[in-house]
Amino acid sequence: MDVVSDAIAVVRTGRPSSKRLRVGGRWCVRLSPYEGAGFHVALRGSCVLLPDGGAEPVELGPGDVVLLPHGAGHVLADGPVPSGDVRRAVPFEEVRDADMCARAAEAPEVELLCGKYRLDRARMHPLMAELPEVVHLRDRAGVHRELHAAVDLLARELTENRPGGALALPGLLDLLLVYMLRAWMTESRAGAWPAALTDPVTTAALRALHADPSAPWTNAGLATEAGVSRATLARRFTSLVGRPPMAYLTWWRLTLAATRLRDTDAPLATVARESGYASPYALSHAFSREFGITPGRYRDKARAG
Repeated sequence: MDVVSDAIAVVRTGRPSSKRLRVGGRWCVRLSPYEGAGFHVALRGSCVLLPDGGAEPVELGPGDVVLLPHGAGHVLADGPVPSGDVRRAVPFEEVRDADMCARAAEAPEVELLCGKYRLDRARMHPLMAELPEVVHLRDRAGVHRELHAAVDLLARELTENRPGGALALPGLLDLLLVYMLRAWMTESRAGAWPAALTDPVTTAALRALHADPSAPWTNAGLATEAGVSRATLARRFTSLVGRPPMAYLTWWRLTLAATRLRDTDAPLATVARESGYASPYALSHAFSREFGITPGRYRDKARAG
C-alpha cells in the first residue's frame, strides 16, 4: 500500500456515515466535537461555517468542500452569525428533514452533503496529524475533478436509493476522503508531508518501508533503494518526515502491530513476525516503550472500548 492509503487505514474505524440536508430561510445548526473527521459539501446555495474557538468563518459556495480532519465542533448557518447568536443553533442530531424542507420551500434553498469518519487518534499518522483544523477546497473550474466526480456520485446514491447502495455508499465515502487528502496535498504550501511525498528520494524510501515493513531494513539498504548515499537519505528524509528513517520504521511497525492487535485475533507471535520483530518478547518490549502498555493489555482495552 502507499503512504496515504496506509495513513487512512490505520486510523479508520467503523463505517463512515453521511446525510443529504436541504435547508432554507434563517437557519443555524451546531455539530459537536467528534472523535473522527467530518466533511461538508455545498451542493447548492451558500452558507457559513463557524469553527469553535474563534477561528475565522469559512464561506462555502456552490461546489465547495470542507474537511474537518480533527473533528472540531462548529456551526453551520445561512450567513454570518454574531458571536452571541450561535447559542440559537439547533443540534445537528435534532434537525428534522421535514421542518428544514418546509423552511426551504419558503426561501432560497441550500443543499448540503454532510458526513463523518470514525478515527482512532491513538495511532494518528503524522500525515493526518498535520492537517489543519479546517481544509477548505473551493470549487474551481477544472481543478480537483475526481473529487467533484466522487461528490456527484455520492449525492446521487443518497438521493436515488438504488440497489447495491449499502456497499456503494461506504466505498464512495472512503474514496471521497482520499480525494480530499489529495486535493489538500496539491494546494498546501506549508505542510511537511505534501513536500515529502513529492520528493523522489523520500518517496522512494517511504514506499519501500510501507510495501514491506517487516523486511530487515538498514539505512544502507534503504539508501540503495532510493538510489542515494546514506547521508543524503538521512538528511532529506529526516528534514521532511521529522524523524530518521529507522525511527520512522520503528514507529510504523508498532503502529501496524497496534492495528492488528485491535482488529484481529492473531497470536502475539504472528503479530510480532508480521510487524518485523523476531519474537513476542521483542515486540512487547518495544510496544510497551512506545505506548506505555503491554500488547495484551492494549488488545483488551481496544476490545472493551
